[in-house]
Amino acid sequence: MNRPQPNEYPVWAETYIKHVNEDVLQVLESQALEFADFINNLIEIADYAYAPGKWTIKQLIGHMIDTERILTYRVICFARGEKTPVPGFEEDDYVANAHFSDRSLLSFSEEFSLLRRSNMYLFKSLQEHELNMMGNASNRDITVRAMLFVLAGHVIHHTNVIKERYLARPEA
Repeated sequence: MNRPQPNEYPVWAETYIKHVNEDVLQVLESQALEFADFINNLIEIADYAYAPGKWTIKQLIGHMIDTERILTYRVICFARGEKTPVPGFEEDDYVANAHFSDRSLLSFSEEFSLLRRSNMYLFKSLQEHELNMMGNASNRDITVRAMLFVLAGHVIHHTNVIKERYLARPEA
């Protein structure tokens, strides 16, 4: 699949798209297991936040799962030709209104893997004309192709955040 061009997505999406330098479907598919395994290695710090007011590991992973669902909904809407703009979402409100701390990190790992593996059936079924379909989310136009790159890049982005800010914590 070709990389999306800058006219296919809003400026904010570049934060995620820039991380995907391989075949996006292969990246998406490998993340189903690799990211789940990565999560399983964070159990000892699941409730750790690297600074006051920052999300814990559980909250960050919960955010990633919420985002997977929301962006996949956008993919199917746009691929099916939905003309009605879809609303944005306030990630901090979603996290605040969830009860991620009540769950085990293992449950997040299993959920992410199952969700992504399920989504892959949709992603792999998309034809070129569907990948080119443009939709509107959060008052910004974006193609289905760009959404797939955002999905893959979102996981890479937050994996990097975990490595740089949560795992690089000073020893107590």
